[in-house]
Amino acid sequence: MPSDLFDLLRREPDVEAPDLVAVDATDRLLLDEAAAALALAGPGEVAVVDDSYGALTLGAVALHGASDVRVAQDLLVGELALAANAERAGLAGSYRSLPLAEVATGARVVLVQAPKALDALREIAEAVAAVAAPDVTLLVGGRVKHMTHAMNDVLRGSFDDVSATLARQKSRVLVARGPRPGASSFPRRQRHEDLGLTVCAHGAAFAGTKVDIGTRALLACLDRMPAAGTALDLGCGTGVLAAALARSRPGLEVLAADQSAAAVASARATAEANGLGDRVRVVRDDAGASLGEGSVDLVVLNPPFHVGAAVVTTVAERLFTAAARVLRPGGELWTVYNSALRYTPGLSRIVGPTRLAEQTPKFTVTVSTRR
Repeated sequence: MPSDLFDLLRREPDVEAPDLVAVDATDRLLLDEAAAALALAGPGEVAVVDDSYGALTLGAVALHGASDVRVAQDLLVGELALAANAERAGLAGSYRSLPLAEVATGARVVLVQAPKALDALREIAEAVAAVAAPDVTLLVGGRVKHMTHAMNDVLRGSFDDVSATLARQKSRVLVARGPRPGASSFPRRQRHEDLGLTVCAHGAAFAGTKVDIGTRALLACLDRMPAAGTALDLGCGTGVLAAALARSRPGLEVLAADQSAAAVASARATAEANGLGDRVRVVRDDAGASLGEGSVDLVVLNPPFHVGAAVVTTVAERLFTAAARVLRPGGELWTVYNSALRYTPGLSRIVGPTRLAEQTPKFTVTVSTRR
């Protein structure tokens, strides 16, 4: 029964909160709408994109007989959760993780949890249309309140026929057929003359090629940050802070880390576009897990405060804990955040003494010294 499988699924290692679940109504609706197509798909002909915690992948296998499912997940915590849930359900080895550009090669059925950003959906649609089978059916599911007519228009940019299913439990599925293969329009590039930087972005990267005002607040503080041998842009996004640090301090070893595959690819492209490819090392990991304890002198951080549509503080707290682990004693964490969130007590508790560097009605920049 579906409930037997779904009851096994957990969000770990992602953040937990009472209103956050491992399986939602969109997962269930996508699997139901795709049932007939899944029944006709052969081994390796089913692809899944941005499966949050494994419900789509494992549901396709256990409930509809799919085999050798290919999966592309932007977030590393999603990959880790899928692996753990597959073990828990006795379905390890039933799928393969692949990059977005390769995941739909030859696929006849593609299931997608709708991303928040239209550019993320556009990159997915372009990637699927470029390599999928001519008779592929692409199903994109999401919560009705987050879906817009613009999403239909984006899909029509790569597919001839786009339609919508009836809503169920406040979720809906867009169905696209008739792929029109073409070259990818990503990563996008934008020159910011005021910063002297070119920013590159894949579709799912936060803020795209723009530079958000939180990042700008940290950039304004760069010349006040201490001398350091090694610096980390934690949760680097498109790598703007990492590139600015590397450019302004030729002797600095700069690391950039993010759990988003789109962010990592974007940060690497940004470094290359600014002639800093040999100065910035970009890694995909979960909260700096691949970095050694006490290995960094300086951390810059513009933490997210959303998980999906929910506002939560636990994401930032995980990153504060990560910064405390990788910083050497006496090293500094420079953090920018929405002033309404009031992170200072948590930073003082997790990292060390924290002082105010800058504050506006909207954003606060603090400096925490690793105790």
